[in-house]
Amino acid sequence: MAKSLSLYEKTAIKRPTQRALDFAIFFLLLSLVGYRFMFLSSHGFSYLQTMAFLCESWFSFVWLLAIIIKWNPVDYKTYPHRLLKREVELPAVDIFVTTADPVLEPPIITVNTVLSLMAMDYPAKKLACYVSDDGCSPVTFYSLREALKFAKIWVPFCKKYEVEVRAPFRYFLNGSKLPHDLERPAEFKKEWKMMKEEYELLEGKIEEAEETICGSREPGGELADFFNIDTKNHPTIIKILWENKEGISELPHLIYLSREKSLKHPHHSKAGTMNVMTRVSGLLTNAPYLLNVDCDMFANNPQVVKHAMCVFFNSEVDFKEIGFVQSPQCFYDGLKDDVYGNQLVVVYEYFTRGIMGLQGPLYSGTGCFHRRKIIYGQSPHHTTNIINEKTSEKELLKSFGYSQAFIESATCAFDENSDLKSLLDNVEAADQVARCGYENGTSWGSKVGWIYGSTTEDVQTGLMIQKKGWRSIYIALDPPAFLGCAPSQLPNSLTQQKRWATGLLEILFSKNCPVFATLFGNLQIKQCAAYLWLLTWGLRSIPELCYAALPAYCLITNSHFLPNVQEPTIYIPISLFIVYNFQQLLQYYETGQSIRAWWNNQRMGRINTMCAWFFGVVNVVLKLLGMSETVFEVTKKETSSSKDDGKTDTDSRHFTFDESPKFVMGTTILLVHVVALLISLIGERWRSGVLEMICSLWLVLCFWPFLKGLFGKGSYGLPLFTVCKSVVMASVFVHLCHRTTMN
Repeated sequence: MAKSLSLYEKTAIKRPTQRALDFAIFFLLLSLVGYRFMFLSSHGFSYLQTMAFLCESWFSFVWLLAIIIKWNPVDYKTYPHRLLKREVELPAVDIFVTTADPVLEPPIITVNTVLSLMAMDYPAKKLACYVSDDGCSPVTFYSLREALKFAKIWVPFCKKYEVEVRAPFRYFLNGSKLPHDLERPAEFKKEWKMMKEEYELLEGKIEEAEETICGSREPGGELADFFNIDTKNHPTIIKILWENKEGISELPHLIYLSREKSLKHPHHSKAGTMNVMTRVSGLLTNAPYLLNVDCDMFANNPQVVKHAMCVFFNSEVDFKEIGFVQSPQCFYDGLKDDVYGNQLVVVYEYFTRGIMGLQGPLYSGTGCFHRRKIIYGQSPHHTTNIINEKTSEKELLKSFGYSQAFIESATCAFDENSDLKSLLDNVEAADQVARCGYENGTSWGSKVGWIYGSTTEDVQTGLMIQKKGWRSIYIALDPPAFLGCAPSQLPNSLTQQKRWATGLLEILFSKNCPVFATLFGNLQIKQCAAYLWLLTWGLRSIPELCYAALPAYCLITNSHFLPNVQEPTIYIPISLFIVYNFQQLLQYYETGQSIRAWWNNQRMGRINTMCAWFFGVVNVVLKLLGMSETVFEVTKKETSSSKDDGKTDTDSRHFTFDESPKFVMGTTILLVHVVALLISLIGERWRSGVLEMICSLWLVLCFWPFLKGLFGKGSYGLPLFTVCKSVVMASVFVHLCHRTTMN
């Protein structure tokens, strides 16, 4: 009976109200475009109306893509308890944790992520945790070594008492308070207190790690490999911190890796790291499944691996074509009301569930399970091992590199066979495949592994997987599978948004464009629309900036681009504004968020688009012109502590600024509209441009934090140089408007 029960349940989500509102908005957008077309046909060419026509046509196109994505939302529910009833052996999983900078990504965060992963509810002998340290930091290595000592008591404790949250910094967040479950035995309370004390000792050791290791790097010491290390030019360092021999202990394998770096070779940022980890793990453990997480994304649901296996083990034909299983990016300690609009709740609920009804969600770089053989290049139509006696040695070297040991492990991987012996036996071979020149002349980064050429290597890699015809599944668990930390300051949030916009545009203007993947590959047309909706994030900054300039131009020149009060067509933009914002409010209400959260996201939508995304466009244009290369910028991760007194959240709700040029465009937009409103009011021109004045007021409200920044001090104020550049740009705009009027 157990074998006949499905491991998952697929449910269609009915949202008739949202569909109706989507179509109403699309109809109003087309009506507005039609109004522009009729105006141009009857009145002749006009720069103002042509600009509005082009922008509104773009908005209509983007909205059409959104309708396609959200048309058929579905949900999947998995049943891991049914999996355990089946007479199958759970497969091995190699876990990849990536960190790059011990300052921006404090080791205590990485340590908690590793501890939560090692304590997952899955056979320890089937797990191997690889930590890639691209910063080659002795502090990170020391922290992991000390964390291993704590893991020897923490993991058994979690499994003994079925602890739900297995990242200790979250488990002990209530400080000295014991859990409120009074039915726990005295033994548990005693162990709980002991565990908390041990974790506090671990925290202390990590905080003092820099001082502790200063005298510990003498030749022959455990940290000797890090002595006088150059983080941009050093050999490979592989440390087997723990090996689960014969599957006896309760701890999975734990391996530290810092790949070789050389100034003569490109290292390809995170994509390069993932490929090195894939090869090293292929030689050491060679698990058929891979899980990758960012260093701040701890396992919040200890059952997550079993949930993923429910998808991979399903016997239905469609599920044999599943390439990867993606979990949503959820966050802990998120600021109340999502001040910086980076928690993406509505995006995941409406857009990602919609994409689930197509070819499957996009790979988002963390919390994702992959099949190793797919990472190695296998397509759905390959039912057998693609490496056979007909495969020439030249083809193997071209695909996988010159390591015969790795080619043998890849052959086993295609058969999903991970029969390897002691980890130490293969460390030398693993060191070889981690060298920075290993990929030269191979398919790594182009056809094999994580794909190079974009700072959003995750989306590009997922696109190439789906181009072959693979599908993907999105599992939204309760509690969430993984939790991470979202940026809690505006500069960090904008840096992240700029990197996303840059990387997505790099994909759009490359040979891996989803349009080509549909024309020459097996990417479905609707899935192509989903990718286009995402990849054009950065491009939206251009029409939005142009459209934002129109009301200010009209107020300054006493003209209008929207219908006058006397015209019946005035109801088109008014209805569009009302219906759109009503739909947005409804979505935030349906996802349990506040009106304030809705407003914060509307505000940050404008700030992200006109500030961060615009500079993403600039970066890509400079790259296409050969004037510069894009750079992968690590987002600063911030730790939370039980000792926090609540001031952190309060401080984070106040916008801070820095010297970054990203703030220039937002400040310029604000100044232009403030000046336009003043000119309109002083000249009593507002009667002829009511809608234009409303648009300007709306934009001033969106950029209100920048207005406060003009009068703020320290980090809460806009830098003088930023203000000066914005004043010059705003003055030029106003001058050109006046000059146009005179002409």
